[in-house]
Amino acid sequence: MTYRPAETAFGPPFVTQLPSLFYLVLALVAAAMVFVAEQSAPGTFLYQQIVVRSAQGFVNARTVALLLVAGAVASVIKTNMRGVRIRGDGVEYRDVIALGIPRLRRLKWAQIDRILLDAPRTVALELWDGTRADLPEVAEREKLSAALELVAHARAIPVRGGVGLDELPEDGELADSSS
Repeated sequence: MTYRPAETAFGPPFVTQLPSLFYLVLALVAAAMVFVAEQSAPGTFLYQQIVVRSAQGFVNARTVALLLVAGAVASVIKTNMRGVRIRGDGVEYRDVIALGIPRLRRLKWAQIDRILLDAPRTVALELWDGTRADLPEVAEREKLSAALELVAHARAIPVRGGVGLDELPEDGELADSSS
């Protein structure tokens, strides 16, 4: 009978979300410009540059604006999929590596030899095979560190750089959730 923490998710920091949000704003502005151009009088500058020119092109302006908005929404969703999730059976983290390729890794509690909390912005896990797994940056690093430290205390996993538990957890907090 071992301690199984409640599932908790930690998302990416706001700074990581800024480029995709900026892309979404630009896409929405472009879509609004196309809408305004289609509603404007035929002699205006916007009508001439967007509606008339798109009628001569291969793809019209409305389709381009729709594709821009769809790409921006997909970018926002992909960015928000990053982060760390503490599960009952271990830790799961998602990150994006080179060229937008996603990476998902699940680690069981038994695979973790030590939790390293002494880095200023990230958390690392030393694994049983001698490797090290660096967790991606999250918005609430302090809460992630506290949750990992609580699990480490309950499962007798060594912690380096933790702030320490202020007091022992209540009896119900460390109860076995599988019974």
